[in-house]
Amino acid sequence: MSLRRLLVVFAAALLSFCVWQRPAAAQEAVTVKGEIIDMACYMAKGLKGPEHKSCALLCAKSGVPIGVLTDSGDIYLLLDNHDDSDPYDAAKKLAGSRAEITGHKFVKGGIASIVVSGAKGL
Repeated sequence: MSLRRLLVVFAAALLSFCVWQRPAAAQEAVTVKGEIIDMACYMAKGLKGPEHKSCALLCAKSGVPIGVLTDSGDIYLLLDNHDDSDPYDAAKKLAGSRAEITGHKFVKGGIASIVVSGAKGL
């Protein structure tokens, strides 16, 4: 099984598991700046930056999880707000580019995430 397929299966399993859990309370509203990365290529191969933009866009479009690598070096998994997916869709279109992401931060099981409420290119 390819890494990309494995990550998509893992993300789907994680999301279905989360449906059965009690919702976590957001820890805080945040705004971060950094590069929108496709998690598969960055985590497995360290790929990022302008030379990786076309691949990051393709990965994001095909459903590979995306994140933001902040200017301070932190990584947040970006999550879709099920009530308004437009901001997350905007973040996907910025894969491989610098952006400002706003939303609510959650940390669960050691994974930091942001439910995206706003995304704009920098």
